[in-house]
Amino acid sequence: MKTEYKRLKGSQSFRQRLLLATLSSTPIIIDDIRADETWPGLHNHEISLLRLFETVSDDCLVQINETGTKLKYKPGIIMGGTQHRPHDCGVSRSIAYFLEPLILLGLFAKKPLTITLKGITNDFKDPSVDTFKSTALPMLKRFGVPAEGLSLKIESRGVPPNGGGEVVLSLPVVQSLSAVNWTEEGFVKKIRGITFSTKVSAQFENSMIRAARGIFNPLLSDVHIFTDHRSGPQAGNSPGYGISLVAETTTGCLISADTAVSHARHEETAGLEDDSKKDLMPPEDVGRRIANILLGEIAQGGVVDSTHQGLLFLLCALCPQDFSKIRVGKLSQHGIETLRNIRDFLNLKFVIKPDPQTQSVLLKGMGYGMKNLSRKIS
Repeated sequence: MKTEYKRLKGSQSFRQRLLLATLSSTPIIIDDIRADETWPGLHNHEISLLRLFETVSDDCLVQINETGTKLKYKPGIIMGGTQHRPHDCGVSRSIAYFLEPLILLGLFAKKPLTITLKGITNDFKDPSVDTFKSTALPMLKRFGVPAEGLSLKIESRGVPPNGGGEVVLSLPVVQSLSAVNWTEEGFVKKIRGITFSTKVSAQFENSMIRAARGIFNPLLSDVHIFTDHRSGPQAGNSPGYGISLVAETTTGCLISADTAVSHARHEETAGLEDDSKKDLMPPEDVGRRIANILLGEIAQGGVVDSTHQGLLFLLCALCPQDFSKIRVGKLSQHGIETLRNIRDFLNLKFVIKPDPQTQSVLLKGMGYGMKNLSRKIS
């Protein structure tokens, strides 16, 4: 039987295309991947993501042409299981870049997944592993994923440029998710957070906490920000510091914001030696900035922050053939792209209704009816 391939172009939405192709068992060919750019073809983190998909699946087929501008991908069977060899995510993107597609893949595997990922735990580009642990994982429970067997352990921290972080992800398997009616964001009742520092003074953390509290305390009394100072092997290979904050509402919504400060990755300074030595943002400014960004996320309304819209839409799309109804703030670019990818791969469309009173957006959609066929019903 000849395989029918879905043809796509360009480098955008690479993670989601790979994920949705795998979950919907759709073989894909992607042409013109950065064909006209100085560095054509797939980037290191994208190749690493393909290797990760190969690790947790059986019989998946990956073919990349010599220039890396064309990919042929035929999904296999998602196996999961305990992976004894750590997966190196490299240092061009952080571990969270890999975690988002991995959790959705793992839920529909044959066996519960346990895997160690090495690389960067905190940077300014992707959500930190702390935010992932405090915000993305609890979101799964809303969709019926059991809390038992769901965990993310941060064994060591790693920031750019040289990484050195390590996390262990454990995921249970589900037979199917459950649709949600999740439209009430509630009021913020407490703020929790964590600061970290590697290979710098632990005082940096106190400065970030003081600055963030200076903004929150006039508004809210229940603010606790914990510290996680690492030294020795647990501090990874580069100096850095950062903060992850989460606001919890009266209806159990988690709204997050985070950042990390470290020296730039080598390709970002592209030969500007002096640039990599320049001073880092003072910790007080980091704390204040992220506190203000969090307030901005809360003000937008919605049951998740802008960073987590994509994950929320994917979870709704993978639900049984039943309606989910959700509320988000202003649609983010990533959120809009996610809705397009869901339409292209799963043939699903959400009804989108702006709510003029709150400036938020209501979405209603039918799930694809994703079932874990490999899991035995007890």
